[in-house]
Amino acid sequence: MRKACMAALVPGVLVVIALVLVLTLFLIKLVWAWTIPDIFPGAVKEGLVARDIPWYTAFKLAVTIAVLAGIGRGSMHRE
Repeated sequence: MRKACMAALVPGVLVVIALVLVLTLFLIKLVWAWTIPDIFPGAVKEGLVARDIPWYTAFKLAVTIAVLAGIGRGSMHRE
């Protein structure tokens, strides 16, 4: 009975993780394209800052944010 439950649970969890990842990447790309040209218009015009970022860069940014959030959460629990 337990193996059947786990066999049904694992694919569902993997689907949820994949959906959260795709949504996170989409939101990072959207927020970047929405805010960066307004914050750094001259740098975007001169090509110093990208107006849009590729999916792989959004993934790297998401990983960086997750690591920083994990470090921050870990330091809060130690106090």
